[in-house]
Order: sequence, then structure tokens, then C-alpha cells
Amino acid sequence: MESKPQVSELTKHIGYWMRFVSNHVSHGFMTKAEAQGVTVAEWTIMRQMFVAGPVNPSQLAVQMGMTRGAISKLVERLCVKGVVRRTASHGDRRYQSVSLTAKGEKLVPALARLADKNDGEFFGHLTEEARTDLVRLLRSIVDRNGWIDVPVN
Repeated sequence: MESKPQVSELTKHIGYWMRFVSNHVSHGFMTKAEAQGVTVAEWTIMRQMFVAGPVNPSQLAVQMGMTRGAISKLVERLCVKGVVRRTASHGDRRYQSVSLTAKGEKLVPALARLADKNDGEFFGHLTEEARTDLVRLLRSIVDRNGWIDVPVN
């Protein structure tokens, strides 16, 4: 009778624990954001637009490490929700910029407070030193792999 090869336990993998925590943290914020009428992906775009001001969708795609198609779909959904507007250039109708509406400008800080609250719920029990160490370790993984895409899901 052939014996099965040895395989490591799932719980021995750091990735298992990272995904476990990430799923719960992400779901917590997703619930909070959706209660305000936006998805996490929409929130990340709105947050970037809050800092950038009026921006061309192509530039937004580059800033966020996303495709233009993905940005276009998210911008369209946000326009329908009344939190983003498109403005065509007077000189070239093909060129447009997108920006937050007054409603969007008010919503971003409220969502940021919810993101802060979510972090507090999941990581508030850690000391400031432990939180700093955790972020430093995670950033070193990001830097080592050269990841630039903004996580939206």
C-alpha cells in the first residue's frame, strides 16, 4: 500500500494567517462602506480623487495601478451615485477629467473615519510599537516584491 506524502499543516503557513486576518478586516470595512452606499473599490478611487483633485481617468488608472477599463467602470458607477462628475475639456471633447461632487467631498472624510474605526476594532488591542512593526514588516514584503497596485478588493 502506497503512503501519502507528508504535507505541511495549513496553519503553519504565514499566508494562511495573513489571509485569515485580511478576510475579516476587509469584510468589516466592506460592511461599513456598503452601509454608506459605496463599495471598497469605489472608496479607494474616491480617496485618491480627494487628494488628486480633478484628474484624467487615465492618470487615475496609473496612480492606482489599475486598468483604464476598471477605472471607467468604477467612475461610471460613482457618477450614477452622484459622488463623482465628468467634465469634458472645452478644447478637446475626447479629453475629460473626473472629480468629486460636493456629496463625494463630504462622503470621503466619513468613510475615512469608518476605515479608522475598522482598524481600531481589529488592531486597537496592539501596542503602538506592535502596529508599527506589523506595518513595517508588511511594507517590506510589498517593497521586496515591487507591488504598486492599490488593493481594491
